[in-house]
Amino acid sequence: MRRTSSLLLAILALAGCQEKKAEAPPPVRPVLTVTTALHETETFGPFAGTVEPRYQTQMGFRIGGRIVARDVYVGDLVGKGTRLAALDPTVQQFALLRARADVADAQAQVTHASAAEARQRTLFESGSAVTQAQLDAAVANRDTAAARLARARAALQKAEDELGYATLTADFDGVVTAWSAEVGQVVPAGQAVVTVARPDIREAVVDIPDALMGEVPREAEFTVTLQAVPAITVRGRVREIGPLAEAATRTRRVRMTLLDPPASFRLGTTVTVALERRIPPRIPLPATALLDEGGGHAVWVVTPDGKAVNRRAVSLIGRDEGRVLVGTGLQPGERVVVAGVHSLAEGQEVRLPETGP
Repeated sequence: MRRTSSLLLAILALAGCQEKKAEAPPPVRPVLTVTTALHETETFGPFAGTVEPRYQTQMGFRIGGRIVARDVYVGDLVGKGTRLAALDPTVQQFALLRARADVADAQAQVTHASAAEARQRTLFESGSAVTQAQLDAAVANRDTAAARLARARAALQKAEDELGYATLTADFDGVVTAWSAEVGQVVPAGQAVVTVARPDIREAVVDIPDALMGEVPREAEFTVTLQAVPAITVRGRVREIGPLAEAATRTRRVRMTLLDPPASFRLGTTVTVALERRIPPRIPLPATALLDEGGGHAVWVVTPDGKAVNRRAVSLIGRDEGRVLVGTGLQPGERVVVAGVHSLAEGQEVRLPETGP
């Protein structure tokens, strides 16, 4: 009887211990968290580009010939009328001498024909032996000589112009951006020799993936940043969007007019462009922080004292590359658990990494 009672007491004691063990609180769990931040704007970009002129001209000689002089180099500033290059003018000089001689000859012929016509008219009017036909021939000779003089003068003007065409000058104030010929090279009329750009109106030229072009609004103003000095920025307004995508890269070229750029935005400078735009308020979180149970969404929020977690229902407005975008349910500055969310319980004690054991 005593043995039976002792055995019964031992069984009851063991059951009590197991009940106490079952009722023990969950252990303190270390957790990884992120601090929530509200996003009301997003950045489209950045994209790399260069500063280029809006207007530039490829200049060439209006006549063919051999280049004998090149007076400027790439990067030089030139004023309107500045000589850029010159051709060998020997042929044009000979043509000018011939044209001048032709004018002198034609002038002499006009003088002779006019004098002859005057004599014939005087004799005809005095009743001398001069017929009307002779007078008409003298008048015709005078008119023909006058026409030849006019033709010779036109040829002289052409010869003078062609001699001037042997010198290539700038049509406007600008900067030399490229050379396409060298001294000694024979170039035909019209071939591009030098490129001159107007630096007063500058643009940022950037290639944007074609898949993103639907997000580029017309007349949008981008922030253009100088890559060499990121602290220097200007605004750039979209002026032109390429109608077709480049076949190899599938990008479209976008030109943005720079609004009052400083001198540091020189032609050829590398820049980055980006667009800040308003979006509906959202709090991005890693997708691992989300609890998908029962058709709803929730996260674990650490209490202000950092010692426990509470379950919080949230609503989502989207998902984006391993992230979830929370619309409502959280406040900026709260701590949200991002790992091991399925092994936590309501009110469970936790330990943050920075608090130590």
